[in-house]
Amino acid sequence: MRPGDRARRRARSGKRRDVHGGHRRRESGCPLHPRAACARVRGADGRALPLPRHGGVRPGRPGRAGHRLGRSPRESPVEYVRTDPLGARSILITGAGGQLGQALAEVFPEAEPLGRDVFDVTVQATEVHADLVLHAAAWTDVDGAEDHHVQAELVNVVGTRNVVALGAPVVYFSTDYVFGGEKREPYVESDEPNPLSLYGRTKLAGEREVHNGWIVRSSWLFGPTGKNFVRSMLELGERQEEVRVVDDQRGSPTYVGHLAEATRELLRRSHGVWHLAAEGDCTWAEFAEAIFEEAGLACRVVRVSTEQLGRPAPRPVYSVLRSEHPDAPRLPHWRDGLAACLGRLASAA
Repeated sequence: MRPGDRARRRARSGKRRDVHGGHRRRESGCPLHPRAACARVRGADGRALPLPRHGGVRPGRPGRAGHRLGRSPRESPVEYVRTDPLGARSILITGAGGQLGQALAEVFPEAEPLGRDVFDVTVQATEVHADLVLHAAAWTDVDGAEDHHVQAELVNVVGTRNVVALGAPVVYFSTDYVFGGEKREPYVESDEPNPLSLYGRTKLAGEREVHNGWIVRSSWLFGPTGKNFVRSMLELGERQEEVRVVDDQRGSPTYVGHLAEATRELLRRSHGVWHLAAEGDCTWAEFAEAIFEEAGLACRVVRVSTEQLGRPAPRPVYSVLRSEHPDAPRLPHWRDGLAACLGRLASAA
């Protein structure tokens, strides 16, 4: 062996060990970083949230930590608290003077409620900025839309277009009247709309203006403020012995307070069309009887047909809504909503 051969062999052997040991990265200037601790995401209530598993990852096997490689146990995982999805975003509520707008303002106290005197949706805004818009402003007079179709279209279609033009995601509140009532089982999001009235057609046209946000269809809204069926029946029941009420239209009366709460939960879901209505269903006559019963009024309900009552706008005979989304927010039964509404009215008296 010539002089120096042994030293050269040791150097080559050491280089091979370095390569197999992974030290080449260290020599090339690529730093080695310690593996980050596994993060466990928890919700605001402290409970662990399930994380999606990549399609190419198989579940681990019990006892893997005791592998013969003898890995030492890892330190306690780092925990992160998932905050409210709204964060510090700027939120606007249109139609804040209506019954739904007022309910939304209670559930979203951080939002800025805008009435028509501040933000008229029929006029394109140039100095209004928001990160999210809860669009509750609407023409809701079903019969009046038949005689004032230009105004109804201006509010429900052009107004929605102006709100969308702000560039922020929009929660657009629509109606069960986008359906024609041909079914005898609840309408779901994938059912084809077929509005009978001009009001229903303008609300459907408003839906088609929204491409970045949530379209919320609900039905037969009522609450402690504004003009609605519950307040009308209470006024009639206090001064009349009987009232004539339609008994051949069926839907799901929905309390605006419950709808507002479900809307906040909905913001954790993906954009698209969602049906948010109370559990259960009834006719208008059955709803009136429940109102008088809960309020302790002796007024009698005389059941009549839609034809007998005679209204300008056609209405679907069946417009019960249910969601086909498995993760859709669930609303309480309509009788629970009625009790909550009457409780609010009693406390305000």
